[in-house]
Amino acid sequence: MDIDIIHSLKLLPGIVIGLTIHEFSHAFIAQRCGDNTSKDQGRVTLNPLKHIDLFGFLMLFFAGFGWAKPVQFNEMNLRNPRTDVLKIAVAGPISNAITAMVLSVVFVLIFNKGLYSDLLWELFIYSIFINWGLFVFNMIPIPPLDGSHLLFHYFKNYPSVYSAVYKYGTLILFTLLIMTFVLKVNFLPIWPLIEFIGKGFLGLLGYNF
Repeated sequence: MDIDIIHSLKLLPGIVIGLTIHEFSHAFIAQRCGDNTSKDQGRVTLNPLKHIDLFGFLMLFFAGFGWAKPVQFNEMNLRNPRTDVLKIAVAGPISNAITAMVLSVVFVLIFNKGLYSDLLWELFIYSIFINWGLFVFNMIPIPPLDGSHLLFHYFKNYPSVYSAVYKYGTLILFTLLIMTFVLKVNFLPIWPLIEFIGKGFLGLLGYNF
């Protein structure tokens, strides 16, 4: 497998920023909802080393999909478990969307001032689209992705069904990802949506490419 090291290094800031903010947001909201598990584990921090899973990071870096350390929380400690679980779940993807929008605004301001180089342009564009990608990907309603909590949360009233959904959903997701990587066939065609959102928001800010 040929790996473009220079290209991969240009992806690095966006990956680190995206994963760190994503997991921090899960931990922060869990704490705000009454559970201190993530705080006790040192996860309510913007220190990337507390969130990065080495293998998952390398997979994202070289294969295009990966993961960080999952944030743990105890539902029994939440003030309103039925709704707080959903808040914690969507906190990560929404934080990536907000990050992508903030980066887009800063990028357009820099571009309009003419204070950019080709390298800076690439770093910003990669970071913007990586964060949009994390938003879209994690909102897919397939376990264990965050979006699955929105769709299957109320199945917890039926433990056997809930367990089966998460067991086989996770298997299906990883099978699709591995097949995409090995066969070079996109079994999760989410890029058009990511591109539409990313370019669309930049267009709203007056930047088109």
